[in-house]
Amino acid sequence: MAKSRRQLKIARVIRDSVSNTIQNRLSDPRIMGLISVTEVSISPDTKNATVYLSIFGVDEKAGKLTFAAIQHAAGPIQAALGRDLTGRVCPHLRFELDTKMKKTLQTLDLIDRARREYEQPFEEGAEQNFELDDSDEDEPQSP
Repeated sequence: MAKSRRQLKIARVIRDSVSNTIQNRLSDPRIMGLISVTEVSISPDTKNATVYLSIFGVDEKAGKLTFAAIQHAAGPIQAALGRDLTGRVCPHLRFELDTKMKKTLQTLDLIDRARREYEQPFEEGAEQNFELDDSDEDEPQSP
């Protein structure tokens, strides 16, 4: 189903507000690394919104701690969103980890490794397989 202009506008405000709140207003020491709001999915009645977060720059354990800290801070994030929205209804936020970016980076890494492995035999074999022949190619060769 296509999203209305209103839904898209509210989703954009939610993305900006949540991102700003996480980066500038939360002071939880468990929050580490680069946190990016990658997508906001909002229900048609605009009462619920799912915020997808990507966490970079930390290992998996620290990423889980960071995500737990953000979920724990849902109240202050929701309050900041209420101040930023001008409508009558402030959507209830639900947070999800977005693994698309991580999977994309892993896929690109695998492609790069495969490319290097594919090119490596050609680079090593280039010197061995191609020997210079001093004979003149214009002369016909006898059988």
